[in-house]
Amino acid sequence: MKIIGITGNSGSGKSTICAKLNEYLHANILDADKIAKKICFKNSQYLREIVQEFGQVVLLENGELNRKALSDIIYNNFSAKKKLDKITFKHVCGKIVEEIKENSLKENIEYIIIDAPLLFEAELDKICNLVISVIAKKDQKIARICKRDNISKEIAEKRLEIQQEDSYYISKSDFVIENNDENNIDEKIEEICNKITNIKN
Repeated sequence: MKIIGITGNSGSGKSTICAKLNEYLHANILDADKIAKKICFKNSQYLREIVQEFGQVVLLENGELNRKALSDIIYNNFSAKKKLDKITFKHVCGKIVEEIKENSLKENIEYIIIDAPLLFEAELDKICNLVISVIAKKDQKIARICKRDNISKEIAEKRLEIQQEDSYYISKSDFVIENNDENNIDEKIEEICNKITNIKN
């Protein structure tokens, strides 16, 4: 079984790349953001630790996470974001490792894709056979974030300001995909998949 890490800034189009890779590899995709949402339920240990760090202001009246309130805190305070990341890494990475172990017992799974914006920061790259970073022009990332999250351009720009530069991803990755709307990325995807399938376990 081979583990492939996918990472990059918000708005770079990681999910699109994962879907295209999957057309070739038929992998099991572990989406770190989706896992985080799934395990951050009411009264979960993950949510309790978030509340302990940031206070009751991050809870809705029904006891569930107020994602907007938490976003407003972390995107305006780098120190707060680092504290949230530390909590998230512990719970989400633990769940990802758990799922990888479960998948390793299934004979029909050859590839696992970990889709994680903070792959390097969480040190998940250490369990990957290879890492693909997805980059894009700033204006395209902003447009995608605005459309996806229904937020203003100013808020999208603020979110990108506290994320890593493209050079960070390029220097740490085995492959880089430039995912701009004008690029035909299918040829690059096919090239990478051919190399992946030739990697020995």
